[in-house]
Amino acid sequence: MYSAIARNKRNTWFILILFVLGIGAIGLLAGWLMENNWWITAFILIFAIGYAVIQYFAADREALAMSGAFEVMQEQAPRYYRLVENLCITTGTPMPKLYVIEDAAPNAFATGRTPEKAAITVTTGLFELMTDRELEGVLAHELGHIRNYDIRVSMIVFGLVVAIGILADMMLRMAFFSGLRRSNNQQSQVFFLIFGLVAAIVAPLLAAIVQAAISRQREYLADATGALTTRDPDGLASALTKLQEHAQPLKKENTSMAHLWFANPLRPTTFSRLFATHPPIPDRVARLHKIGGEF
Repeated sequence: MYSAIARNKRNTWFILILFVLGIGAIGLLAGWLMENNWWITAFILIFAIGYAVIQYFAADREALAMSGAFEVMQEQAPRYYRLVENLCITTGTPMPKLYVIEDAAPNAFATGRTPEKAAITVTTGLFELMTDRELEGVLAHELGHIRNYDIRVSMIVFGLVVAIGILADMMLRMAFFSGLRRSNNQQSQVFFLIFGLVAAIVAPLLAAIVQAAISRQREYLADATGALTTRDPDGLASALTKLQEHAQPLKKENTSMAHLWFANPLRPTTFSRLFATHPPIPDRVARLHKIGGEF
């Protein structure tokens, strides 16, 4: 687990640096397309760095606001507080803030760039569906995300995927207008238009695939961390099985933060397997039963 934590911390900075370098390359290309207008390059670079900084500090609050979560105290949710407090004492983790969403769909997610600034959010549907043993498994999974620092990675990816979409759209517009101004022949115009179109389609597509791949690995790791915390992998496996049987989409669906949830919160679509942010529940259950057999 400690190697996974170190890897996630490195990945945070790796993703940020790669993002800035990639946007820098796009900025240089955009400046060239705009007849060597390097002010465009400077603007794109400043936008990229500024956006990355904002997302690093504000993405957790954005996710809570987008989901409609509200904070609860011990007096309002004693069962919730007691389970999380016991898990924090067991693991030596700072007590996170606790949030609830009024939604019948059973689900949960965690946010926060560090364990000291973390929060766990659950839906009312999860409380109603789960026994204490199963709920403890879900909460241990979410606490595992916090302890492993992969929430920070996922929040950064969440913000940067949105930025890539914005910049890809800018590239399409720049390529279109630059192609018209710079070229007197149809062949060059077609080249610029195709370039911009490819950038607008492929960049967000690749970002979504990378986002999904990172998220799937995070879920397996959090399952294992949660099982080791409770010493009861069958409890978490039982919770996952119930979620599969009672799965339903959230009232406030949001594709950009789907990877944060304990289970897929969206309606199934044609491309759901390609862009799935969560591994199949039967695979997660099988891994947990294997872990249980090793205790």
